[in-house]
Amino acid sequence: MVEAFPQWKLSYGIQLPIQSQSTLYAEPWEAEAGAADLAEIARTADRSGFAYIACCEHVAIPRRLAAAMSTIWYDPVATLSFLAGITENVRLLSHVAVVGLRHPLASAKQYATLDHLSGGRLVLGVGAGHVREEFEVLGADFEGRGAVLDETIDALRAALGEDEYPEHHGERYEFSGLGQLPRPAQERVPIWVGGSSVPAVRRAATRGDGWLPQGDRRTELPAKIDRIRELREAAGVEAPLTVGTIAEPLYVGEADWDVGRWTLSGKAEAIAESLREYAAMGVQQIQVRFRSRSRTELTDQMAAFGAEVGPYLND
Repeated sequence: MVEAFPQWKLSYGIQLPIQSQSTLYAEPWEAEAGAADLAEIARTADRSGFAYIACCEHVAIPRRLAAAMSTIWYDPVATLSFLAGITENVRLLSHVAVVGLRHPLASAKQYATLDHLSGGRLVLGVGAGHVREEFEVLGADFEGRGAVLDETIDALRAALGEDEYPEHHGERYEFSGLGQLPRPAQERVPIWVGGSSVPAVRRAATRGDGWLPQGDRRTELPAKIDRIRELREAAGVEAPLTVGTIAEPLYVGEADWDVGRWTLSGKAEAIAESLREYAAMGVQQIQVRFRSRSRTELTDQMAAFGAEVGPYLND
């Protein structure tokens, strides 16, 4: 495939609504939405220049967190596979898969199949996770999840490579002589590391093909990007790293309703000028989100962004 995230260009993607409905970001209309709405949103992203659509992961939410997080979390492999079949170009990002919840060969089987069936459109975003009960019920190591994720990335790198019989010899996982077909369509599946903690930044720098920060303000990003570059250089990693960010909520045009004080809204040129500040920091991809009162308003916003804002992002 042609490189989807060139280092010289600012790309944009979207975390899909509906598939996760935390009170931090879900709009009221999502509660009654379903597969047909997700499909139309994915198709809109595909034809509006979005680099990726993303789906995140939680297996089960404990009652103590349900009021804030909700229990609506679609499975990323199932969701992205469904959407792969009705799109053509947009990349499929897990943002993020909590891969420490399962054996890396099980994850490799799922994600290799997704990449194979989609023609090489997978971007595997991974994170450590934060819900203790989720780990405990699945028999996974919550306290050691950082170290588990470090090794899991290494194991996945091997298991998603070209070898039909991958090998990995680590502290927690050991495998060889076990064949897995189909192989991914890509020679190298990009692995993006999520999180903004000190360990997550180190992990992204030393093991990742990309970094997915979580909730960093604009003022905080430059120092962390510099730190990643330092760590990457010290580790002798010469390959380019795709640096991402999550932008403020957006609304293209002048809204006739309260879209919130932190929302970037107004003329396309002004929104693009603001987002270009991320590129100046060293960001290559921005995850955009839109305020909306319905699926139609969201897809209209996405189309307007692609047609009116996207062309100005790289001026």
